[in-house]
Order: sequence, then structure tokens, then C-alpha cells
Amino acid sequence: MQFNVAQQLKSSIGSNRSYRIDEAIDLADGGKDGCFLQGGVNLLRTDRGILAMGNFETGVRLVCSRCLGLFHCPLRLTIEEEYFPSVDVVSDIPLPPPEEASAFTIDRNHILDLSEATRQYILLATPLKPLCRPDCAGLCSYCGHNLNQGHCGCRTLIPTTVSGKTGTGKESNNGTST
Repeated sequence: MQFNVAQQLKSSIGSNRSYRIDEAIDLADGGKDGCFLQGGVNLLRTDRGILAMGNFETGVRLVCSRCLGLFHCPLRLTIEEEYFPSVDVVSDIPLPPPEEASAFTIDRNHILDLSEATRQYILLATPLKPLCRPDCAGLCSYCGHNLNQGHCGCRTLIPTTVSGKTGTGKESNNGTST
């Protein structure tokens, strides 16, 4: 997701360019973890650089935190980041770096690259405790069977506490009390 913004940097403040995005991006350096990104981005000339504003839809493959199954998690992203030029577009003289250490910059060739910002927004939008579905039953705590695929058939004893003492308590079948 790279855009040559040399002409826009020469334009007046407020000039706007819109682009449609339909491409795959890497989430890790190895190229194994990636996703397809669709949406649009507007690049607006500001007094200091280019403001990138975009709305995207994508999805990532995650492991469910209950049943440990792989699933596709859809994500919607709204990106708004200002990019600062590293060199003057007319004289090619290097400019001082932006005050913010984490600010995004436009490279020496006037290429604005949305890849890193998009990767960061995807990582922030990814749930910390992903679930394949809201009613995921998880795994049987005794045999490890995925309870979303049906009952496991094992019978386990669930210890119960009565007045602070642990006993043999109730018998359980497939995670349900009998």
C-alpha cells in the first residue's frame, strides 16, 4: 500500500486524493501470516504533511481461547494517521524529524507506505481473548474433547466444597451435572 505523494506535497493545503485498496498485506516478516485488506483511503494535504484516513475490512486467522480451534475473525479498521515528509519535495533537502518518535514518515522518494500503520491497527483490533463463536463450549476438562463437536462420553467426578471441605460431590457427564 504505497502511494507516491510528490505531486500532492506540492499542492495546496486541503488537496485530497482517494484510493481504493484491495490487496494482501503481511502481518509478520516471514510472510506466513497475512490477510486481505479491502476498503478506501483518502490522503489529505495538511500544513505539515499528508493525513491518511481510511476504512478497511479484513480478517485474521486466530486460535479460539476456549476450544483451541482455528477460525477466521473479521475486523473493521478506521485509520487516521499523519505522515511527515523526510525531505523537502522541491529542494530535496532533508527535513528535521517529527517531534513524535512514533510518527510515520514519507520516504526520500516521496512514497507514503500505509503497510506499517495498517499492520499496527490490525494488531490493536485483534481480540485478546478470541472466541470462535460467543457460545463456544470449550474443551472437556477431563479428556480434552472439543465440546462444540458434541459430548465426549467420559464421566468425571467434580469435587465440591461443603463447609470448606472437598468431597467427591456430584458426578458429571460431558461437562453437565447429573
